[in-house]
Amino acid sequence: MKTLVVAKDGKLSIQEVNKPKYNEYQALVKTIACGMCGTDIKLIHRTFKGFPESVYPIMLGHEGVGEVVEVGAKVKGFKVGDKVLLPFVDPDADNLPGLGSGWGALSEYAVVCDPEAPWPDGAPDCAFAQTVLDDDLDPVDAVMIVTFREVLSSIRYFGIQPQDSVVVFGCGPVGLTYIKFMSLLGVKNLIACDILPEKLAQAKDYGATHLINSKEQDVAAEVRKLFPEGVDYVLDAAGVPAIVTQGMALIKDRGSVLCYGVPEKEEVTIDFSKADYNWRVIYQQMPRKREEGQAHAQILEWMRSGQLNIKDFISDYFPFEQSVEAYDKLLSRKIMKKGIITF
Repeated sequence: MKTLVVAKDGKLSIQEVNKPKYNEYQALVKTIACGMCGTDIKLIHRTFKGFPESVYPIMLGHEGVGEVVEVGAKVKGFKVGDKVLLPFVDPDADNLPGLGSGWGALSEYAVVCDPEAPWPDGAPDCAFAQTVLDDDLDPVDAVMIVTFREVLSSIRYFGIQPQDSVVVFGCGPVGLTYIKFMSLLGVKNLIACDILPEKLAQAKDYGATHLINSKEQDVAAEVRKLFPEGVDYVLDAAGVPAIVTQGMALIKDRGSVLCYGVPEKEEVTIDFSKADYNWRVIYQQMPRKREEGQAHAQILEWMRSGQLNIKDFISDYFPFEQSVEAYDKLLSRKIMKKGIITF
């Protein structure tokens, strides 16, 4: 099969490798599509936690959808023809020598684990998010459901409630999803911060009640005009550790700064001189797969009711053969929403 590989120097290339092997509790899928993600950028920059230079070169991609083409002998929950979320390619020194895995969903074939199979020690956590898609869903656009579920499960983990006030830094695909979902959940006080007017306009369309251009305005002054005592939450949806310190001037007593995703450096220095005495910083670096799976039903309910239009979050499609060029565009910030690689 062909797979997209990140070399030790961060360069991308499509390479020919062996198909992944699968065991009796797993199924082999042929990849249909894979979303392009900020996680991929950090892996390309070699700054993602847990991926030292020694594991490179690595296979890239984690927001995949694939069609089951073969099943293991003890598989109960998958059948040939099923479309399944989140297939992965694990590192395999014998079958895929010299290759690490950044989850590997940007490959022509990948593997899913059956949560219903009789695993001796229980199914791995990823199995509970490797969900079979309903037939009425477009399997290409469905890669966006991966982001949707990560965001909704994180909102639940953070404990955000309708009465809370939230400042969101970063109105890219993830930040917009947070704003949309918090709005759907009844949060009325949503402040969007970004440096691009077009992104702020999108945030308003997705439910933000206040907009702040952080390049042109004093964010702290603007937030305190709206909420003199500060806000309940500041959400870093941009993956910038400096936002933790910036958030200190915005949160109320016992407020929280929420950080979603893995920062490029594994250390954070916080200046809390402008904060009240009591505050929290909460990181959700890697949403738990079982919780992602539990978010699936709510996502489908919003989609089927018309409250959530998946196309609103997607801007670009690229054939797999153009993957290297596609990631050049992502790295150059030329993809405004979600980019999807199709097979």
